[in-house]
Amino acid sequence: MEIINHKVSLGNISSESLVGKYGSPLFVYEPEQIISRYQKFKNAIKYPHTQIYYACKANSNISIMKLLKKEGCYIDAVSTGEIYTALKAGFSSFNILYTGDNITDDEMFYCVDKNIRINIGSLSLLERYGNRFRGTDVTVRINPNIGSGHHSHCITGGPESKFGIYIHDIDELKKIASNYRLRIRGIHSHIGSGILDIPLYLEAMGIILDCASQFEEVNFVDIGGGLGVPYHHKEEPIDIEILGENITKKFQNFADKRDEKITLALEPGRFLVAEAGFLLTKVVSIKKTPKYKFLGVDSGFNHLPRPFIYGSYHRILNASRPEAEPEEIVVSGNICESGDIFTQGKEGIETRYIPKAREGDILCICNAGAYGYSMSSNYNNRPRPAEVFAENGKDKLIRKRETFEDLISNQVY
Repeated sequence: MEIINHKVSLGNISSESLVGKYGSPLFVYEPEQIISRYQKFKNAIKYPHTQIYYACKANSNISIMKLLKKEGCYIDAVSTGEIYTALKAGFSSFNILYTGDNITDDEMFYCVDKNIRINIGSLSLLERYGNRFRGTDVTVRINPNIGSGHHSHCITGGPESKFGIYIHDIDELKKIASNYRLRIRGIHSHIGSGILDIPLYLEAMGIILDCASQFEEVNFVDIGGGLGVPYHHKEEPIDIEILGENITKKFQNFADKRDEKITLALEPGRFLVAEAGFLLTKVVSIKKTPKYKFLGVDSGFNHLPRPFIYGSYHRILNASRPEAEPEEIVVSGNICESGDIFTQGKEGIETRYIPKAREGDILCICNAGAYGYSMSSNYNNRPRPAEVFAENGKDKLIRKRETFEDLISNQVY
């Protein structure tokens, strides 16, 4: 994103031009940012047998997945739908890890049929799996009794988390594996999403490595990721070089004690795509109450639900007039819900200082590349936006805007 000729430009194309061509609202991604982030993370990890898994729940657009595939990335999937999409994007089944939660028998058989590695996150599932697939290799997800994340809903480790086999149940895990002659070949953990705390991440990594050391046949250790990005200007970005240096040293020490080559896997998640994405939306209404001045736009939490769900901060720019005098406003969406506020905070409505806007101006909501479109819905029976790549002055449509017909395409009447 740049300011060119007093306009916010994405991929060297003005936001107004993109909206003029594709309509509003519109998701725009800068692919060079995604590639840059992947390469930065990959280069920071010096351990030679490293695999980077993109948690595609952040954004499962096939064009984005293909972009990462060319860079040598792997896929972390949490549903069979994501597996299907990854296969359509050209990923080999051996480059996909399935870390679903509360997995059904149908999902389990689907993975086995497609030769997808299943990451087993409960003792009951391990029992079911063992009963059906005796004598096979398995990967298990461990809850290391520690968690972190930008919101309580995004913490995936610790005593309040539903994810993984609790670390205190290792003996029971071994017993079930022995009963069904299962070989524990992989150990996985993921403590949360939006992590910016390096010491906590390394502490969890140490616990998982200690756990992995209890299994002689382990040749794959996935220490998760969920690395955060600084959504708010007060937040500091995670130092990838320092993180990579510490991960490399810690894992190399672990690997040196093993006879077999050990694969290190990581899941950087939103780190790869969040800052590469933007939601463009048009100002269609301006109104005042005794308390607030509202800028009403033609999008809502059906397109970017993070502020509504988590009270998440997203920087908002006036893409049409970024250098205008700032004014204190609230940005409201077009969904019939009082909580449909893009400047929503964890304690409720917040105001922002944004360059003064007029009806017809385009607002640019930043950091929308992760958990924007992927969490979107048709609430209020509103179609979802188009998605576009913008790079070096060229744009490319990567998903069509939905139509009214799409809204009822699967209904039977």
